[in-house]
Amino acid sequence: MTQTVPTLQVENLQTQFFTKAGAVTAVNDVSFTVNRGEVLGLVGESGSGKSVTGFSILGLVDQPGRVTGGKILFKGEDLTQYTEKQYKQLRGSRISMVFQDPMMTLNPVLRIDTQMVEAIRAHENVSKAEALQRARDALGQVGIPSPEERLKSYPHQFSGGMRQRVAFAIALLNKPDLIIADEPTTALDVTIQAQILYETQKLCRETGTSLVWITHDLTVVAGLADTVCVMYAGKVVESGKVDDVLDNPKHPYTEGLIGSVPSRNKRGQPLTQIPGMTPSLFNLPKGCSFRERCQYASDACQQAPSISKCEDGRLVRCHRVEEALSHV
Repeated sequence: MTQTVPTLQVENLQTQFFTKAGAVTAVNDVSFTVNRGEVLGLVGESGSGKSVTGFSILGLVDQPGRVTGGKILFKGEDLTQYTEKQYKQLRGSRISMVFQDPMMTLNPVLRIDTQMVEAIRAHENVSKAEALQRARDALGQVGIPSPEERLKSYPHQFSGGMRQRVAFAIALLNKPDLIIADEPTTALDVTIQAQILYETQKLCRETGTSLVWITHDLTVVAGLADTVCVMYAGKVVESGKVDDVLDNPKHPYTEGLIGSVPSRNKRGQPLTQIPGMTPSLFNLPKGCSFRERCQYASDACQQAPSISKCEDGRLVRCHRVEEALSHV
C-alpha cells in the first residue's frame, strides 16, 4: 500500500525581517502538515506570525524579509529551493491565495470575465470559449447567481461579500491542490461569512483541494477546520485535531483565547481576558514568550519550553504539559 504524500508539509520554518534596528524573527520554528482535502486553521492574535507564514509558503515575503530556515514541502518538493520563475508558474495554478481584501485580487478597471479568462490562459493553453465556460462554472461553484450576466460586471458592481466570492472563484479556476486564505471573511457580515464557509468546506470535500485558513476567529475555525495550529509570537504553541484543541486546550494561551469568546462565558459574567499585550518581536521575554501574561507562570518558564506530544497526538509548547507528561 503506497503512502500518500501530504499536500503541504512545513518543517521548522523560520522567516526573518532585517531592519535597521536588527533582525526580527516573525516566524520561528513553525511546523505543520496538511493532507489532501484537509482544512487547517492557523489561529492567533495580530502580530503572531500567521499571515507571514502564509506569505512564506507562497514566496511572497517582501524585502527586507526572507525565509531563513526550514523546509516548505509542497507535494514532496521543497519550495524554499524554487526560483522566482518557478514560483510564478506555481502561484495561481497549483497553489492559490485569497486575501482579506478581495480588491488585492481584482483589478477595478477590468470586467470580471477578462480577469478570469486571463487567470486561466496565463497557465494553460486553452481557447477563450473554454476559459469563459470555466469562469462561468467557477462563479456558479461559489454560489453567485446568474453567473453568465455577472461575468460582464466590473468589481465595483458587486457587494463586498460577492467580491470575496469572485476572489474565491478565481482561486479555484485552475483546480489548485492548495488554497491559502488570509482572513478572507473578516470584513463580511455573519450571514455572508457562513455562506462562504459552507461553500468552501463543500469545495474542499468535492475537489480534494487542501486549505490553510488564517484567522483570529476561533468560531470560524470550530466550524470549518479539521486541524488547528495556534500561534503566538511567531511560534506554534499548540496544534492538533480541532475538537481536541477547542474542547480541552492544553496551552494557557489557547485556554485564554477560547475563554474570551463571548458564547463561552456565562450570561451576566464579565468576559475572560488575557492580561497584557502581545510582546514586541524586537524584545521578546526570556524563555517562554507567553510567561508575562500567563496565570500559571513559574520559574521553569524562564527557559524556553520544548514541544511535547500528548496522548491524543497533539503538540504543545508548555512546561506545564511537560511536567504532566513526565508524571504519567
